[in-house]
Amino acid sequence: MSSPFILKMRILLKSFTPFPHQRSSAVTILSVCKPSQLPLSVRFLCTRDPNPKGRQAHTKNNGQGVVKKSTTTSRTEGSWNDGGTGRGKTSTVRQSPIFPKSVFAAGTAKRTTEMLMKKSAVVSQDHNLHVAEPEGMTTRRAAKMQPPDRPLSAAEWKKMKESLGNSERFGTGMMSALYSSGADLDIAKSLLTFVAMETGTLSYELLLRYLTLCVSGGHDNEVFDVYNIMLGSFPSLETGASSLFIKSFGRTARWREAVNILHRLKKIFTPSQRNYSDVISAAMLHGDTTTAWALYDELIEKGLSPIQETWDALFKGHSSIHEEEGTEAQTMSQSDVQERLLGILLSMRINQIYPQHSLASSIKTWFESLTGEHWSGSWTDASPKGVCRCCGSALESIQLTQEEYHQLKYRVMSDIIEGKDVFNKTTPEELEKFKGFVKKKPTFDVVVDGLNVANFSKDKSKMSEMLLAVVSELEHQGLSVLVLGRKHMLRPSRSWERHNMDLIRQKAHCFFTDNISEDDPFLLYATLHSGNHCKFVSRDLMRDHKACLPDGAARQLFFKWQRGHQLVVDGFVALGRRVRFQSIPSYDTIVQSTADSWHLPYDDTDDRCTYEVPQRWLCLIKKH
Repeated sequence: MSSPFILKMRILLKSFTPFPHQRSSAVTILSVCKPSQLPLSVRFLCTRDPNPKGRQAHTKNNGQGVVKKSTTTSRTEGSWNDGGTGRGKTSTVRQSPIFPKSVFAAGTAKRTTEMLMKKSAVVSQDHNLHVAEPEGMTTRRAAKMQPPDRPLSAAEWKKMKESLGNSERFGTGMMSALYSSGADLDIAKSLLTFVAMETGTLSYELLLRYLTLCVSGGHDNEVFDVYNIMLGSFPSLETGASSLFIKSFGRTARWREAVNILHRLKKIFTPSQRNYSDVISAAMLHGDTTTAWALYDELIEKGLSPIQETWDALFKGHSSIHEEEGTEAQTMSQSDVQERLLGILLSMRINQIYPQHSLASSIKTWFESLTGEHWSGSWTDASPKGVCRCCGSALESIQLTQEEYHQLKYRVMSDIIEGKDVFNKTTPEELEKFKGFVKKKPTFDVVVDGLNVANFSKDKSKMSEMLLAVVSELEHQGLSVLVLGRKHMLRPSRSWERHNMDLIRQKAHCFFTDNISEDDPFLLYATLHSGNHCKFVSRDLMRDHKACLPDGAARQLFFKWQRGHQLVVDGFVALGRRVRFQSIPSYDTIVQSTADSWHLPYDDTDDRCTYEVPQRWLCLIKKH
């Protein structure tokens, strides 16, 4: 039954002009709802996923999966194993411990940024002391709407509106402020009463913001009333309101109405992954696995990528069904369920998706709930040699197979080295000259991006010294080294001392490109041409070049090769001292399985960048 407040709203809305087909001057300003005009919080709750193809990567640390810090202070030697093409030798490189000092380890980018910010903190503080606040800033801050801490009468709201400039958008602005501050629902109701009494109408935008507040606060009974009002007042509902209604109805006993809203939405445009996820979660929560899987199949057929909450609902729902004896048999057999859910894990592997800790927990619970299969799950990590610390199994190698290597080499050569924009980075003559240079030389063990390595030095007068130190370390290890540089590095200057550059040319093969050329295509060509054993030294993460590859499979293969072949200088470098490199992992961080085990890398932190990989694993073992 509707509340007295809602009944009052219906009386006040009798004279309201329908949206969006009839737009009088009185409602054009207030009733047209444009997503770009809504606050970020509203757009987040009621619009499509802005990045439907991106993998779900981030989750908050819940305290259950913390990467243990290494207690050792020694530096280990990592081996480079020949992958097949090129020379059949094994070389060693001075590397740091595998955990957590890898450029691709989760959280490395954030830790580096924090370290740099600490170093510049004193300078920033001094700067802030002398920077005056921009003119007008204080005034704007003072004028910012401050929501009240209790429901107000119409007279009190009117007084507040006049004190803030009597803006026509006072109602929508204040409703947004109430949402942002997490204000009590009764305060928002008193605002709606004031607006309705003052104008005789409630705009679509204002109702949408009130709806957002209700949904986020879990006031589902109030949402039902708003639903009736909006259906009776407007000829149609746009995606924002529909998405909010799906979310709210889906978590109540009226969840089947969310299915109906979804079907109505499909007649206009393709619903978002979030819309499907809310309805699938509702179906699983209420034990309707047939509807849940039908909608999941529909989502996949439409080319949408499921969000992790969808998978979590499926694993969690089937785990709870197992606990209710006999329920599962009425819907799907255990073997059918296993086939569907294991297919999701395979999709994670193919698309290199890492489950968040909450999803990994649901996966663990489902495995352990399987009748008669005796699975046991544990949270763990891997040793530097790629061995699971829980079960002792060896994880898949980071090194590419011969088939993978040749496939990647072809793709990089055709799409990056010889791609459409390659001659924006160099000239045909220079590229051919470099190819001839490489063919005449023996295969290299390491290719060094000279300018990138030299720029690691903060002191511009020591750039050539920095490069010489790195090259000397590699030469000391008996490796065949190619240094790629630019022709300006050969001109003696404060940054490029002639003596240092002469020593570099004695210790390594060198190729210097025109100053307008980019080094990366040359670096990739030389590294891949030398064979699967060849590494490269650079801090460049190659994201632009990876983006040039035509499909996800090729980009994932490139990323795997990159993680197994890229060396990054670690710590302080000085001429005459040994140079260390961040460790290259020996294993691939990807969902993987055997006949009686599964290993899933999972996110246990909220500071992992997209090019970083998790450090924690879920180990699932089938006991016999």
